[in-house]
Amino acid sequence: MITLTEAQLSAWLSPLLWPFFRVLAVFTAAPVFSNRAFPMRSKVGLALLVALCAQPSLNGQPQVSFIGPQALETLIQQVGIGLAMGFAVQIVFAAMELAGELIGLQMGLNFATFFDPSSHTQSSAVSIFFGHMTVLLFIVMNGHLLVLLAVIRSFDAFPVGGSLMQMLGKVRLFDLGAELFSSALWIAMPMIAMLLLVNLTLGIISRVAPQMNIYAIGFPVTLTVGLLGISVTLPMLDHPYSALFARAIDLFVAH
Repeated sequence: MITLTEAQLSAWLSPLLWPFFRVLAVFTAAPVFSNRAFPMRSKVGLALLVALCAQPSLNGQPQVSFIGPQALETLIQQVGIGLAMGFAVQIVFAAMELAGELIGLQMGLNFATFFDPSSHTQSSAVSIFFGHMTVLLFIVMNGHLLVLLAVIRSFDAFPVGGSLMQMLGKVRLFDLGAELFSSALWIAMPMIAMLLLVNLTLGIISRVAPQMNIYAIGFPVTLTVGLLGISVTLPMLDHPYSALFARAIDLFVAH
C-alpha cells in the first residue's frame, strides 16, 4: 500500500501551487488577461501551464506547507503581489486613457460619451480610442510576454513566504499612481498646446470680426485640427507608453 505524508505532498505541490496563485492573480487584474472575453477556465489553465513551465527557473524557493498555519499568510502574499502587478499595468492603460480625456476635453468631444464594457463606465470617444490603441501597442510590443516574464522574475525579488506589507513598502505603488497624471499630461501636452493656439486664434478673429458667428465655425475648426493632430502624434505614442510600462515592470523585478 502506497502512503504519502504531508511533508511529501508539500514538497511536490508547494513549488507549483504558490506560483500558480500569483500568476492567476495577475491574470485577474492585468489588462487584456482580465478581459471578460477571456474565459475563467482558460485563465486557470494558462496560469497552471505558466507555473509548471517556470519550475526550472524557480529553484531555491522556500517550501511552505499548504496545510500549516503559514499557508493562509502565504496565499495572501501571492494573491497580493499578483494583484499589485496587474494594478500597475492597469495604471499604464489608465494614463493613456486620461490623456485621451484631456485631448477630448480640448477638442470639445467629451460630450460624446459611450459605455465602455471593459471598465463599466461612461468614457469619451477619444479616451476609448486611446485605450484601444494602447491595447494594440500592448500586443504588438509583446507586453503580454513581458508581464509573464515579470511574474517569474518577481520570485527573485519577492520569494514565497515573505511579507506582503514589506513588498508593498518596497514597490511604492502610490508613486506610480502619481506618475499617472504627469504621464497623461506629458502625452496630451502637444495636442493641448495646439488646440489652445487654435482657440486663441479664434478668439482674436471674434474680436476683429464681431459679425462672424464664431460658434458656428469654432467647433468644426477645433475638431478638424484635433483629428489632424491625433493623426500626427499617434505614431509617437509608443515612446511614452514604453517608458511608463518599463517603469511599472521594474517595480517588481528591480529589488
